[in-house]
Amino acid sequence: MDGLVMAGQLILGLSIIVTLHELGHFLAARAFGIRVEKFYLFFDAWGVKLFSFKKGDTEYGIGWLPLGGYVKIAGMVDESMDKEAMKLPPKADEFRSKPAWQRLIVMIGGVVVNFILGVVILAFITLHYDKEYLPVDSIDNGIYAYELGKEVGFETGDKIIAVNGSKIDRFSDITSQSNLMGASITVLRNGEEVEVIIPDDFYKNYTKKTKPLFIRADNYEFVIDSVVPGFAGEAAGLQKEDKVISINNTFVGSFGEFRSVIIENGGNDVVMTLLRQNDTLDLTVSVDSSGIIGVVAMRPPYEYKEYSMADGIKYGVKDGVSILSANMKGFGKIFSGKEKATDSLQGPIGIATIYGSVWNWHRFWFLTAMISLVLGFMNILPIPALDGGHVVFLLIEVITGRPVSENIMEKAQMVGMFILLALMVFVIGNDIWKHILN
Repeated sequence: MDGLVMAGQLILGLSIIVTLHELGHFLAARAFGIRVEKFYLFFDAWGVKLFSFKKGDTEYGIGWLPLGGYVKIAGMVDESMDKEAMKLPPKADEFRSKPAWQRLIVMIGGVVVNFILGVVILAFITLHYDKEYLPVDSIDNGIYAYELGKEVGFETGDKIIAVNGSKIDRFSDITSQSNLMGASITVLRNGEEVEVIIPDDFYKNYTKKTKPLFIRADNYEFVIDSVVPGFAGEAAGLQKEDKVISINNTFVGSFGEFRSVIIENGGNDVVMTLLRQNDTLDLTVSVDSSGIIGVVAMRPPYEYKEYSMADGIKYGVKDGVSILSANMKGFGKIFSGKEKATDSLQGPIGIATIYGSVWNWHRFWFLTAMISLVLGFMNILPIPALDGGHVVFLLIEVITGRPVSENIMEKAQMVGMFILLALMVFVIGNDIWKHILN
């Protein structure tokens, strides 16, 4: 059942992304009077399809192979072109008869939609799910540095001033994936500005940790807001508004210290000293192996700020740029040999496991936005058979004033298809090894 939930989320997410990507090509082509012969979600390999109908010149349908989708544009040099028809003079409604600038817009239409979709979803998440954020300026007591934070040079009480020399508003931006792949954080420590450098390989090591606590706004007094039924905290007798003073005679001055001590004692019993209505009492609590006892802390005494519509758009764009930046850094590290492709690349199985075995709409929409942005970036790479390959040929035509010969483009398409198929085999094989065999 878990596998079905993961696969269902992956297929739904990719269906949304692929349909809108191809719609970008379709609408751009139709805007310039170019005939579109097919519009398919999934591939109808060997002519097998689940559903189809024809309206006007276009056949719309759903194929049986859920590995993407496509639009077949008349007169375009690609892997599905009609070679006999291409020998005839171009017709007025064919791709090849249009000016280079129009063909260029058609080719980037899908990628543009990918980027817009990613930003729109991120803006929607900001306004619908997050609703408010923690401004850096409101964290009066500074951050709490967990073990990983201390390793790179943070100290509890540090106040964040800037990231890579630029002031930031949201505390969550500090721990974005892009920053965790290398950044310079300026903090105020004991009245002096100090630079904390997050190394380039930090994110790779961070994701390998079983309990990756880094830095959080947890440097505040810990008072229990609620006790989750069925967990050890309830069984031990913890109550709402209990203030934790110490654990195993170790003073607990903040929620961060409480969390750290609990995690260190995962799988053991601890003696928790509490202040309850001016009375002090000791309770023995069994901590599970994950470091969870089932209590929720009272809301931090910080001034949160609600997102406006303008904020939603602003941070949708900002988060989208951050995701793209992180992936560009990741690709750069793979090509430079700093990271192994086997460690970094995820195929359909890996992506499905990230979606998770429990359907969570917040996570679903975030991952769908991220995949849309990443696929947009990958699609614009200058590889024949991808949109980026077509864009390169069109830019050559715009610069030189002469189109690249169809023979060269056809051969380049074959090379590009071979590269993509080889990459697909590698990624899926790597997925099977990492997530099933290993």
